[in-house]
Amino acid sequence: MAKNPENPYRATSRPQNVVRPSGSGEGDATGGLIPYKNPKALIAYYLGIGSLLIFPLGFVSIVLGFMGLADRKRNPVIKGSAHAWIGIVLGGLSILCGIGLILTIFAGIASRNG
Repeated sequence: MAKNPENPYRATSRPQNVVRPSGSGEGDATGGLIPYKNPKALIAYYLGIGSLLIFPLGFVSIVLGFMGLADRKRNPVIKGSAHAWIGIVLGGLSILCGIGLILTIFAGIASRNG
């Protein structure tokens, strides 16, 4: 790299051996944080969070989470395994909490009538 005689710290030309990412689509602007190439895992993640409020969404979250993991296994380039696992775990927790809530309601009704 040639130096500028007026400012020795400023390069006058670009280095020739810089590797720039091609348009192959492997990189993304989010740095892999949002798995937009694995929509099943991403939807499982959001449904898992939503299932904390509406527990029947947990069933869908679990199914889509496993489908997202299967897509990731078939194509390792796509990301989303963490999102899929979060969807599976939160979906499962919401189902357990929902079942517990329903059992508590029935136990309360039974104790009032008994």
